[in-house]
Amino acid sequence: MTIKCWMRLGLTSLAAITGTIGCSSARNPADSLLSTHRSNRAAPGTTCGGWSFQNRLPTSNTLNAVTAPVPGSLVAVGANGTIVRSDDGGENWMQQCTGTTDNLIDVSFVNAQTGWAVGGYQDGSGRTRQTILHTSDGETWTPQSSGSNSYLSGVSFVDAQTGWAVGGSQFILHTTDGGATWTPQAMNDYLSKVFFFDAQSGWALGVFRIHHTTDGGATWREHSLSDYPRAISFVDAKTGTVVGGHQVTPSLYTEFIARTTDGGETWSLQDGGTHNTLYGVSFTDANTGMAVGLQAILRTSDGGASWTSQGTPDPLYGISLLDGSTATAVGYQGVIKSTGDGGGTWSLQSRGSTHWFLGVSFVDAENGWAVGRSGTIVRTKDSGRTWTVQDSGTNDQFSGVSFVDVNTGTAVGSRGTILRTTDGGASWAPQSSGATLPLFGVSFVDANTGWAVGGDEYSSSAGVIVHTADGGKTWTAQSAGTNGVLYGVSFVDADTGWAVGAFASAGSEIILHTTDGGATWIRQSSGSRILTLYAVFFVDANTGTAVGLDTILHTIDGGATWTRQSSGISGGFLLYGVSSLADGNTGWAVGTTTCIAIRGCSGEGLILHTIDGGQTWARQYSPAATVLRAVSFVDAHSGSAVGYLGTILRTDTGGE
Repeated sequence: MTIKCWMRLGLTSLAAITGTIGCSSARNPADSLLSTHRSNRAAPGTTCGGWSFQNRLPTSNTLNAVTAPVPGSLVAVGANGTIVRSDDGGENWMQQCTGTTDNLIDVSFVNAQTGWAVGGYQDGSGRTRQTILHTSDGETWTPQSSGSNSYLSGVSFVDAQTGWAVGGSQFILHTTDGGATWTPQAMNDYLSKVFFFDAQSGWALGVFRIHHTTDGGATWREHSLSDYPRAISFVDAKTGTVVGGHQVTPSLYTEFIARTTDGGETWSLQDGGTHNTLYGVSFTDANTGMAVGLQAILRTSDGGASWTSQGTPDPLYGISLLDGSTATAVGYQGVIKSTGDGGGTWSLQSRGSTHWFLGVSFVDAENGWAVGRSGTIVRTKDSGRTWTVQDSGTNDQFSGVSFVDVNTGTAVGSRGTILRTTDGGASWAPQSSGATLPLFGVSFVDANTGWAVGGDEYSSSAGVIVHTADGGKTWTAQSAGTNGVLYGVSFVDADTGWAVGAFASAGSEIILHTTDGGATWIRQSSGSRILTLYAVFFVDANTGTAVGLDTILHTIDGGATWTRQSSGISGGFLLYGVSSLADGNTGWAVGTTTCIAIRGCSGEGLILHTIDGGQTWARQYSPAATVLRAVSFVDAHSGSAVGYLGTILRTDTGGE
């Protein structure tokens, strides 16, 4: 199988990069070999930017909806402005540039080229932004404006001119000119989805209600439902099915399926037998349909009189049933599943590890390692085109990794775990750290000399610092001289280093400095009130950067004084990782912004870049909709960032 990524560059050029996937027998076959693509350099200012996914593929962003414009073609939309397309039934997927990082919730196509996607964004203050995108060639997307800021969650077009969109506000948007202009139609309800069978007959899903029109939305009739409807499918003006449900307790959900054969005048309840909320439904005729939801795939061949559960461990949010046998479903973490036998078997079209990555270390442009949850260690020898899973021999979480050459590296993690390799990770050997608390950061200056730091995030116990001078054969505890947890550490030579973290009880930052290899550690002052620092990176004995909660600190005198720098972005942010070049001017920091949970939003992946020592920081486009935890650059062009949901990003253009 091949995954192809098409990135539109500037106005006219197009680059296609292909990677081949191979799998071997491992604990998770999908994790054995992670194949990736790299995009060529995008033109400056394009939203696609210089970063692209290497894992998962085609995306690790949650996909909320999928449609089949014509047989063989599929388009899925999701978090962070994600649109992926396949024109060969899902064998190859193309990631398309959309010009937005807003979450896309629904999509509607009327032919192979003409379609619309809708969504939006809501920040921590409740402010919303609306997104309507349109394509007339199936590849390039342009924004449309309705004059409203309310986010949208449903869209339905019946031809290239006539369509409707709904969302959080109490109105329906209607267009008769392909979205060039939109007219609001009043509705006393908060709507989630809309479906029109033709220019006259349509239905809109509300709060425990469904609304029906037979005059193109000029007037609507309301019908009460017994549960919350979330998706709808009609095969003609009379026959349709709605599915949904809601959360009762943190572990209890309701399932809702209702059927009409009179255009929605009356609805009959059906039992799918799953007790899971359903988010997507698709019928091809009056009898044959599928529904998906939270760990649920259901199929019926008798109009819903009976439903057969086909099961899935994945939360699925959208499905497109092409005929009685062929279907594609999408959902959480970019999962894409397909069947060609009516659901008898389902195969993954999305590929790669879903484990969260928390640390990354590259020694040159080609060779790097990433570590994370469940004992995950992956390695690349080709700049991330392929990633190979290595056997760590443990399920402990790894939070940090440090390599000094292509053979020699150390990974640290929970319960004081330390692993060491001298053969590039072909084999990893445990070492005794003497610590029982988690280790979060590690820094080596050569094959023998290194430090690891950690502590208890939830108590005021002393921070953990351990040191080795013999490649980890022995680790010796050093006194931090203060209580609190340490998250990051950076040494520039065998004597000079810094560690950062936070006081759990006092709610303030920790900056520690040593000039004698950690025999003594002296606390430094940031000069301002900061809650937590998560990472630190020094390029020499004087020049360094520390990042954390709403914070970027910089020093040019070894930390005697620290200057707080502006991130250049509005709103709250949290930075987990930082990497700088030897010139002291060029650097990157990664983390996340904050957002309200419109489905698929877990905080935007945040990448900041400076070329003037942090006097100014500029935001770079991140294709990931999730938290980025670590970043590693080896020169001004080659860098990798890793994060939650199995995310690995790569740039060979410095992120530009």
